[in-house]
Amino acid sequence: MATPIGNLADLSLRALHVLQLVDAVACEDTRVSGQLLRHFGLHKPLLAVHEHNEREAAGGVVSRLLAGERVALVSDAGTPAISDPGARLVAAVQQAGLRCMPVAGASAVAAALSVAGDTKAQGFRFLGFLPVKGEARKQALQGLVGQAQTQVLYEAPHRVEALLDELALLAPTQPLTMARELSKQFEQVLTLPVASWPAQASEMARQGQLRGEFAWLLHAAPPVADEGIGPAAERLLAALLPHLPLKQAAALVAEHCGAARNAVYARALEMKQQAD
Repeated sequence: MATPIGNLADLSLRALHVLQLVDAVACEDTRVSGQLLRHFGLHKPLLAVHEHNEREAAGGVVSRLLAGERVALVSDAGTPAISDPGARLVAAVQQAGLRCMPVAGASAVAAALSVAGDTKAQGFRFLGFLPVKGEARKQALQGLVGQAQTQVLYEAPHRVEALLDELALLAPTQPLTMARELSKQFEQVLTLPVASWPAQASEMARQGQLRGEFAWLLHAAPPVADEGIGPAAERLLAALLPHLPLKQAAALVAEHCGAARNAVYARALEMKQQAD
């Protein structure tokens, strides 16, 4: 069940109705969920199900369900199992042959995407939190750039400046949207070229704004223009193809004109097919 990511008014009427009906609430942090329930005048048994005990706690939740109880699953904010605990519990419930129903609502990913304005994106890819260091982080960062989809990730405030420095080296011209503290009092949404972000982050840090919950959206890279093999290579290829085998003509043109061998071969194949 989705819970508010900031503004408590985002709790849906259906979610409120479900919370009224259930026998217990499985939650990431009993203190956070307890405060939410009390705000709406609800009092339910709270079952701690977090990243450190989820596998073991799932058994207790399944036992309650098998006994006929109704249990709601919530995380501290947003939708469970999206960069939050919940996936193991859902899998255990399903493996027990029990029904698991989604109760839609707030999601930082969807909220951030809705204000990013990435008109060139072909869908999006959500990565959650990247690896903190080492080769795994390097590979994850390199995998972000040059993609046709919006790349959505989270980052902790104390690592934001390092993230922006790394991205500025890899994709300086790609737009990057910051969605900070969504639905909360100090909400900020800002889009700048990646190269502009390190200086912006330094200014934010100076003003005490580099805190809270961050979602970052690296916009889709512009498509690479297909420039072909060049006019000189086209002319030489056209002259050689009637007299030489296709593969030999392509190799000679690539070597003489400095064009990519694969591109020349593909163009030679097109020209041969058109001639036939």
